[in-house]
Amino acid sequence: QVQLVESGGGLVQAGGSLRLSCAASGRTFSSYAMGWFRQAPGKEREFVAAISWGGGSTVYADSVKGRFTISRDNAKNTVYLQMNSLKPEDTAVYYCAARSGIIATMTWDDYNYWGQGTQVTVSS
Repeated sequence: QVQLVESGGGLVQAGGSLRLSCAASGRTFSSYAMGWFRQAPGKEREFVAAISWGGGSTVYADSVKGRFTISRDNAKNTVYLQMNSLKPEDTAVYYCAARSGIIATMTWDDYNYWGQGTQVTVSS
């Protein structure tokens, strides 16, 4: 079992930055690939970014490529999402997720554990 707790969300103006954190507890964090997903009101949950268990491989949604960076610190059992050049369309609840495996994937069905989410609101 893995417990995930997100933090770092908030209100920011367009063009600004935020860094989300996801602290994991439970089984060996480094055994899990990690992902970030988001869900805006009235929309389906969508993939944002993912990172392999060792951090050597990352994948991004086209909508955030070049603006967001996912990283992890296995010594701290934490994964991060650095979000720059934020846009109003980035407004959503952001969820951290863990999957039992080394490969980062884009499909939410692949992930076994989820945090409760953190709200990100970008004003225009």
